[in-house]
Amino acid sequence: MKIGVLKETADGERRVAASAETVKKFIGLGAVVAVEMGAGASAAVDDAAYEAAGATVGTRAATINDADILLGVAGPTPASLQGVKPGAWLAAGLNPFGERKRVDDYAALGIEALAMEFMPRITRAQSMDILSSQSNLSGYKAVLDAAGEYGKAFPMMMTAAGTVNAARVFVMGVGVAGLQAIATARRLGAQVSATDVRSATKEQIESLGAKAIFVEDVKGIEGEGAGGYATEMSDEYKAAQAALVSSHIAKQDIVITTALIPGRAAPRLISDLQIASMKPGSVIVDLAVESGGNVEGAVAGHVVERHGVKIVGHRNVPSRLATDASALFSRNLFNFLSAFWDKEAGKPILDDEIGNAIRLTQGGKVVNERLLG
Repeated sequence: MKIGVLKETADGERRVAASAETVKKFIGLGAVVAVEMGAGASAAVDDAAYEAAGATVGTRAATINDADILLGVAGPTPASLQGVKPGAWLAAGLNPFGERKRVDDYAALGIEALAMEFMPRITRAQSMDILSSQSNLSGYKAVLDAAGEYGKAFPMMMTAAGTVNAARVFVMGVGVAGLQAIATARRLGAQVSATDVRSATKEQIESLGAKAIFVEDVKGIEGEGAGGYATEMSDEYKAAQAALVSSHIAKQDIVITTALIPGRAAPRLISDLQIASMKPGSVIVDLAVESGGNVEGAVAGHVVERHGVKIVGHRNVPSRLATDASALFSRNLFNFLSAFWDKEAGKPILDDEIGNAIRLTQGGKVVNERLLG
């Protein structure tokens, strides 16, 4: 069983799909591991570290040649997989909805493409969930990015020259990223509030010491909390939420938005009119900017200013913490493959629940129901 670790080629992608730690663990399972030269350089893992862990380091062609499993962070272009063995697995974040044509090309190559972001949110798959591990870092980094753009301090400071008031931070969307943003902003001394369309998050917000801002007595979303994700809000809820946010957001110094709906454009949470109501010098960080954005006027890859408010729209936020992001992503992949490792067969054998959820292609066809429906 040969596992190949690919060097990322997407613009701005600095992560790598295996660490020296996970390479050593794969070899401990009986696998042979090949790593493409320079794969970990941007994540502070040099080729020597992989070799010391027992891997061979070589060209992309050598890495792909005869590999049974290929590991990546972002989906590689089909053209870069020439020579791949039919039936080989490709496990990575494949962006199936955004790169639908690429999925068809994977099928044409005859490989079995496994989209790690389709991992079901069930208890036994928590350690395999790349969305959670990477979102955790995104929430943390969003607060640091906000602090870097904000022209004032976060904590309250009492000095001989006077008192500096604590920054007011409002987090919109309380999934993994939102919860980490709350915790990080609190650690920095900010006065934090948060909201979400899922009423079940109210207790989580308050447990972190933040104030929960919720619409009361209005039906929230259809299928609330299904599969661990939020879904589209009802029109009634949208109207009530907009009114609540409009009154609250005008008092905030920093707003961090994290709302995403899998397979759909990110919901619009903040309008231009609401931005205009904020104080000059305020900062908004839109973590959903690559999926259409939660904030009107946010631009992917840029920090822009509207009405005196900075709107931060960095792309691929986990990659901006490449070393830690790679370590967590690598463990997700190892936890996934090792959980299904059959010692007698000397390879992983997926069960139906997880296999059917993440498998996009098999036998030259697209087989995932989420792409066929």
